[in-house]
Amino acid sequence: MLWRRNLFAPLAALALALTASAGAGTAAAATDTTVVAAAPAASAAASAADDFGAPGPYATAVEVGAITTLYYPRDIADSDRRHPVIVWGNGTGGVPLVYRDLLLHWASQGFVVAAANTPMSNLGISMRASIDMLTGRNADPGSIFFDRVDLEHIGASGHSQGGAAAIVVGSDPRIDTILPIQPGPLANINAVRVPALLLAGQRDSIVFPALVKAFYNAADHIPALYGEVRGADHFTVVGDPGPFAAPTTAWFRAHLMGDRTAGAQFFGPGCGICTDTATWSDVRRNSLALNVPAPTP
Repeated sequence: MLWRRNLFAPLAALALALTASAGAGTAAAATDTTVVAAAPAASAAASAADDFGAPGPYATAVEVGAITTLYYPRDIADSDRRHPVIVWGNGTGGVPLVYRDLLLHWASQGFVVAAANTPMSNLGISMRASIDMLTGRNADPGSIFFDRVDLEHIGASGHSQGGAAAIVVGSDPRIDTILPIQPGPLANINAVRVPALLLAGQRDSIVFPALVKAFYNAADHIPALYGEVRGADHFTVVGDPGPFAAPTTAWFRAHLMGDRTAGAQFFGPGCGICTDTATWSDVRRNSLALNVPAPTP
């Protein structure tokens, strides 16, 4: 497919560059390795509840495995709660390191992010395997994840080919919501039975906004939203995720954590993203999304 050929070279080059700059400690390994990120500054940890683009209250850690890279709250073993899961799929030729900033941002917000290491994620096989792996770790008394993973609340996301994979995995009954970012075309959203936020880039010349709108138009059987990020190209989300950090965090907080402030960004007459023309060049909500009541405090 042309879109795959166009995407492979720049993503692969970016992955290599980021790997070189990050050092061997974050490269994919055949055995599990734990890399601890620095704790956020106190002022960042105390971010306002509605500032979803600010770092969350959790210091983060990374565990690189053969199939999955985990990004998670560093002190999860001592946590007083169970943490929801986000499974992630990379773009063509990409690895989780390419999206490290976004995945760590979600982990700082309290999510366990299971990123498939595969550079060809479209079938979603590794993403489903990540859920199986976390199910085992959650049941293992010797694991730091023992009884700390909320397997009742799981979201799926990914970029480009990985966005298509998020749609594919969205048919899995364990998934509660999907958030495909600039998804490639090889997926069938008709099989999805959970709410969807489909994100496009206004200046994306690889996955044109019209392709993402086609998924949105076909998703008339589920609450679906379409958001087109103003000025974004296909690679805006890699490295520093910029305008993608806040809305993706809010979506997952709303659907996996029951955060009503976050839910108000998308539902009800006061829909926050609907009036934020600085961030969005186009926002659409289908009839089922319009019928979702506004969250109340």
